[in-house]
Amino acid sequence: MIDRWLPGVPGEELEPIIDAAGGHEISKGRFDQPRSSARLAANTFGFFFKRPKDMPSLPGCEHEDWPALSVEIEQSVRFPWRGGKHPWLDSLVTTPSALIGVECKRYEPFGGRSRKQRGSEQSEAYWRDVWGSRMGGYQRIRDKVSRDPNLFARLDASQLFKHALALCTQVHLAGKHNGLRPVLYYVYAEPTAWPDGRTVNVAEIDDHRREIELFAGEVAGDEVRFVATSYRELLTAWQESSAPGVRNHAEAIIQCFGL
Repeated sequence: MIDRWLPGVPGEELEPIIDAAGGHEISKGRFDQPRSSARLAANTFGFFFKRPKDMPSLPGCEHEDWPALSVEIEQSVRFPWRGGKHPWLDSLVTTPSALIGVECKRYEPFGGRSRKQRGSEQSEAYWRDVWGSRMGGYQRIRDKVSRDPNLFARLDASQLFKHALALCTQVHLAGKHNGLRPVLYYVYAEPTAWPDGRTVNVAEIDDHRREIELFAGEVAGDEVRFVATSYRELLTAWQESSAPGVRNHAEAIIQCFGL
């Protein structure tokens, strides 16, 4: 049986939050699977759920105002319309200056077949004039994925542009996020092997990185800033924290999940 939670992570409080989210990861049994991305993300960021001020600055976001005011797990961010499905983020980090939506991937980008974007299935709602004047790059991604669903084989670009729209919406609504800088923060693992011992194809890892660079270049300068970092880069930075608890947590994540 896999240990669900690492030391210091308030699992009993997080479990009902996670299972109420769109994926129902725990009740459907996916959370405890060896390849679970949700378990890795929830342990990584859930450590700071009740102690947000202990979270070190995220690589690529050092210039934002820290410490964090809140670190939420499995949070829905809404589009600027009613009805339909709205995105769920693995974590939502609020600082005095920024709203950082965290999307995490583990094994999802890799496998024997390419990940096809469901561009032809995109709702017409995504073409509404609700993006504002500084979201042209994300709109280009939307259009390109719609025309060519195979453009991104490893990166789920369709999911990311939807997250960006929702984050943009949040910072323009009246409420606690109003006026904050929106950041879409993509955290990815680069495993060398699958849980059953099969080797992860290095070419697929390289392709994933190239697609991240392509996506980042397309949306550079848009209102929702896109930042991508590997789990290894994130946890290496946390290992340099002045707080022993944070350093120990980073090491526990690396050891437990083989990062």
